[in-house]
Amino acid sequence: MQMIRYEAFKRNLANAEKATQLMQQDIDEQVLEIIRAVQKRGDAAALAYTEKFDKADITSLSVSEEEWENAFEKVKTEQPVLFEALTAAAENIRQYQQKTKEEGFQFSPQPGIRLGQKITPLDRVGVYVPGGKASYPSTVLMDVIPAVVAGVEQVVITTPPQPDGSLNPVVLTAAKIAGANHVYKIGGAQAVAALAYGTESLPKVDKIVGPGNAFVARAKKWVFGDVAIDMIAGPSEICAFADNTVPPSYVAADLLSQAEHAEDATSICVTTDADYAEKVQKEVERQIPLLERAAIIRESIQANGKIIICDDEEQAIELINSIAPEHLQLMGEGAAEQVEKIKHAGAIFIGPYSSEPLGDYFAGPNHTLPTNGTARFSSPLGVYDFMKKSSTIHYSKEQLLDSADTIITIAEAEGLTAHANAIRIRKENNHASS
Repeated sequence: MQMIRYEAFKRNLANAEKATQLMQQDIDEQVLEIIRAVQKRGDAAALAYTEKFDKADITSLSVSEEEWENAFEKVKTEQPVLFEALTAAAENIRQYQQKTKEEGFQFSPQPGIRLGQKITPLDRVGVYVPGGKASYPSTVLMDVIPAVVAGVEQVVITTPPQPDGSLNPVVLTAAKIAGANHVYKIGGAQAVAALAYGTESLPKVDKIVGPGNAFVARAKKWVFGDVAIDMIAGPSEICAFADNTVPPSYVAADLLSQAEHAEDATSICVTTDADYAEKVQKEVERQIPLLERAAIIRESIQANGKIIICDDEEQAIELINSIAPEHLQLMGEGAAEQVEKIKHAGAIFIGPYSSEPLGDYFAGPNHTLPTNGTARFSSPLGVYDFMKKSSTIHYSKEQLLDSADTIITIAEAEGLTAHANAIRIRKENNHASS
């Protein structure tokens, strides 16, 4: 794990952003080809890409009710501890999300005027659940439950199948616990295209949410506008700000927990103590061989693992805000006070015992979070992502007539005389009748 000073890291950050942009351009060419094919050939293209990329020769994208129910009963009876864990996590997520649900409002600034906001859930949402190197029942819970709490009528899941055409029974179980309506055996950019434009099997949705690989992320970018999306998620990230009051083993374990996601995951430790940095570095090296996904972790840490040494806390906070990490752990002394200084982070874990996996699996706040610095302007996935707002406006005749000249003046200043006329005709009609 590379140790680097603050100044050197800031210089390297700009170069890394340029390299990412070039890589995205290459991916875009392949993604656009897939999107066009699915738009043109529907299920046939989706099935062909599923065979090509997932090595699964299937004849139907849809998971049957029998397959779904069998998977649920299998996990419930054969893995009861896991079943109870998923159920408990789901309840925590549901409770948290219910707290974030907004209500509409109305108010009357003057007699004869009522203004307000009407909040309505989306009709149909598609949730993308990654596959590949691991299965993610936690993503099912995190992304489906907020939609259900919001009141979305149809929540469908897409996830890539195994080569034998099956889906992980734990993923299907989580889907039923969360309250999804349907599951489809399709992943990658082809799943995003199918959700965005519809096929013979998949309904067109209003919004696509959920994390995925680079192809999924770029596909979501390209279909945005035809449908809504939650965010363009990149590789997983963690940033831990720690000092010598925190056991180095805690910091190392938390960094490695994110490194195991994939080779392009990013793990960063920020500290103001060079001696402590060396201890964390040694602990990382000690722990890697002990972990099951050591090969992936090793590649991730070598490519993207860094311990950044800052001069003082102020510089460290400035650095963290410039990174805008997906997951931020404030682990050392003063963590509670440091929270107020953080402007940009997807999720903030406070204290040495608020380990990042708490957020991934159990605590309740969502683990679908902004990455690649987008925490500067984005938020975690939540109920608010599955609802839209409409303004409501009611003016009585008297209030409209009282405001008519003001409205006409502004409309004519913009040269929109038809706007002015819509008000003037009411004004003149009421003067004539009085």
